[in-house]
Amino acid sequence: MKASYIEYSETSSFSEGLIRYLNNDPDLLPFQSFSPHLQGFHDLIASKKNNANRELLVEVLREQYSKLPKICHEQVDKNITLLLQKDTFTVCTGHQLNLFTGPLYFIFKIVTAINLARDLKSSFPDKNFVPVYWMATEDHDFAEINHTYISEKKISWELEAAGATGRLTLTGIEKAVQEYLAVLGVSENAEDLGNLIRSAYKGNTNLAEASRQLVNSLFEEFGLVILDADDRRLKREFSGIIAEDIIGRNSFRTITDTNKKLSEKGIEVQVNPREINFFYLLEGLRERIVFEENSYRVLNTIISFSEEQLLKEIQDFPERFSPNVVMRPLYQEVILPNLSYIGGGAEVIYWLQLKQNFDYYGIDFPILLLRNSAIFAPLNLETKLNRLDLDLKDIFKNSEKLKKEWVLSHTEHNLNLHDEMQELNSIFEKIKLRTYKIDPSLGPSSEAVNSRLQKALKNLEAKLIKAEKRNFEDALTQIDVIKSKLFPNGGLQERSENFGLFYVKFGKDFIPFLIKNFKPLDLKFTILEE
Repeated sequence: MKASYIEYSETSSFSEGLIRYLNNDPDLLPFQSFSPHLQGFHDLIASKKNNANRELLVEVLREQYSKLPKICHEQVDKNITLLLQKDTFTVCTGHQLNLFTGPLYFIFKIVTAINLARDLKSSFPDKNFVPVYWMATEDHDFAEINHTYISEKKISWELEAAGATGRLTLTGIEKAVQEYLAVLGVSENAEDLGNLIRSAYKGNTNLAEASRQLVNSLFEEFGLVILDADDRRLKREFSGIIAEDIIGRNSFRTITDTNKKLSEKGIEVQVNPREINFFYLLEGLRERIVFEENSYRVLNTIISFSEEQLLKEIQDFPERFSPNVVMRPLYQEVILPNLSYIGGGAEVIYWLQLKQNFDYYGIDFPILLLRNSAIFAPLNLETKLNRLDLDLKDIFKNSEKLKKEWVLSHTEHNLNLHDEMQELNSIFEKIKLRTYKIDPSLGPSSEAVNSRLQKALKNLEAKLIKAEKRNFEDALTQIDVIKSKLFPNGGLQERSENFGLFYVKFGKDFIPFLIKNFKPLDLKFTILEE
C-alpha cells in the first residue's frame, strides 16, 4: 500500500471552526495554550508544572494491568516505569468503550498518540513520552457504545443497562461476538482476530476489563498504556476540585463566559456546562447532582446532601463523584503528566471551551492535536479515477456536484445557460429603464418578470444536464460505486466502519502500516491506497 496526503480543508468533511484552528487563526489563540507544532511542545515542556502524583499513578496502572491474563508486555512495562521520572510526559487520547472498538477512528486516535510520542522523542531525546489511552469507563450512554458496523452490517449487544458502562457485566454479549466473527469470514487473519475478540469478551467480568484486554492485545508492542480512572485513589487526587467546583459552580461560570467569547468569534460551541458538572456514581447508577431547595440532590433517587454532608461524602467517598464532559478533561490533566490531548474535530473544538476553566484552577492546558484521519482506497482506485479523468481530491466532493461537474466537462454540448441569463439581465435592465420613464411604479413588475424567467432558465439548464447525464450513465454509475465504497452512508469510512475487515485483509501488518504512514504533526488527511 501507499499513502498520499491532502489538506483537511480539501475533504469537505470537517467544520469551519476546526479548519480555522488548524490554520492557526489568531482569533482562537486565547482559547489554547500552545500550537500543535514542535515549537509549541518545546514551550509547554519548558513551562510544565509537575503536579501529577507519579507514584500513585504507577501503582494504579500496575494493579490494573495485573488483571490481564498474561504478564505486562515489556514495552508497556517500560513505559509505566518511565512515568516515575519527572522528565517523562504523556500524550493522551480517550474514548468510550465501544463494542469491538467501534468505528475506525478509535484505532486512528491511538495510532496518532503512539506516533506523536515517537516524534516527540526524536525531537527531544533527553525526555520520555508515553502514549496513553484513557478509557471512558464512567460514561453511561450505553446506546452509543453497544453496537458497531462491519461491512455496513450493524451488530448490537442487547442488554438492559444502567450506570457506568465500564462496570457492566458481559451478560448476553456472546450473540454479538458470534455475529461479529461470522462477518470476519474464514481465513488465518480472521482466526487471529477472532481469538483476540473471544478471549477479551469471554474471559473477563466487565466491559472495562474486556476493552483493556482487547486494546492491549492490539497495541502492547508499541508501548501503549491504558488507564481506567474510575479509581478511588485517583479520584482523591481530584477531590479538592470536586468539592470546590460543586459548591462554587466555577466551571459553569468560566465555561459559559468562554462559550460567549467563542460564539462572538464565529465558533459553534459543542457542549454547554451545567451549574453542577458532576454525576453521583454507584453500582448501576450515574445520575446528575443538582442544587434544589437548599440541598444537593441526586436526580431520580432519594439521595440528597446538605453542604456539610456533601463535603464529607466527597472526602470519604471521592470515587462516587464522576465528572461530566466538561470536567473530565480537567481530571485527566490533574492525574497525568500530560502534554497533549488527541481528539476528533468536535473534541478539539469543545476543548477550546475549557481553557479559562483550566486557568481558574491553575492546571496546565494541553496542546490540542487533531487525530489522524484517513480513508482506505480500494485496489486500482487510481486507475479507475484516471479513466474517469478524476483525481483523488475529486472523490471528496458531494456526489451530485461531482457528477454535474463531470458531465459539464465531458459533454460535446453547451449545457450552461449562464451567458443567456446575463443577456436576459441586460435586456431587462433596458425594459426596467423604459417602464420607469413611463411609470416608476412598474419597476418592480419588470423585476418580477425577470426573476420568473431566470428561474425558468435555471430549471431548463437542470433538465439539460439531467438529459445529458443519461448519455453518460456508465461513467456516472462508476462514480456512484466509488463514492459508496469510500463514503458509506455518505460519510467518511472512519466514522462508521469497524477495523475488523481491514485487519482480516492486512493481518498483523494493519496497525504497523498505519503507524508507518500517519504523521500527527503534519496536520494532513491521509489517503491509503492498496
